[in-house]
Parts: sequence; C-alpha cells; structure tokens
Amino acid sequence: QVQLVESGGGSVQAGGSLRLSCAASGRPFNSYAMGWFRQAPGKEREFVAGITWNGGNTYYADSVKGRFTISRDNAKNTVSMQMNSLKPEDTAVYYCGVGPRATSWYDYWGQGTQVTVSS
Repeated sequence: QVQLVESGGGSVQAGGSLRLSCAASGRPFNSYAMGWFRQAPGKEREFVAGITWNGGNTYYADSVKGRFTISRDNAKNTVSMQMNSLKPEDTAVYYCGVGPRATSWYDYWGQGTQVTVSS
C-alpha cells in the first residue's frame, strides 16, 4: 500500500521560512518524479515544484521561482521543499505527490499539510 506523509507545515509571518517534507512508503520510488502541488481556498490545486527521479532536473511555478527549493533523497524515499520569503498568497494546503512526470498530475498523493502566511 502506497503512503505519502507530509510534515513541516505551520503558520509564519510574511518573509518567513518553512520546510516541508514528505516520506513515501509502500514501494520504491526512485524511478518516479516527485513534487508538490497546493490548493488555496476556493481555487484549484496547482503545481508548485517538481523533481525528476534522479534529482537531475527541477521545475517551479513562476510564482515561487527563486524562493522555493525542492530536493529529494532516494535512499530515504523522501522529497523536501524549502520555502523562503513566504508571502500571504502562498497560504494553501500543500500536497506531496509521486508520478511519472515532475510537472503533471501525480498518481499518488499525501493527505496535505496546511501552510498559513500572515501579513
């Protein structure tokens, strides 16, 4: 049974930082892309950042480029995302995912973790 568990969400003031982590279990994921989407209230889930199976390529939404950094550890089946210079518009539920492509809808999802940025 595939399971993805996110951690690291919380509440910060604008300009602050958070680090999200996601641990995958149930099968090896070292041949799959991993990444993060987010969903704000009343909006659709949107792509945030993705990383290829070997970490060789990373992709970011324009809104987070230069502020967020994604990384992965295949030995531990984990993906992380360092979020700096957070803005109120980054407030959303962040979902970790695993799939064949780094920027497309994933096959497996975590339960989500809330990130709230206050001004």
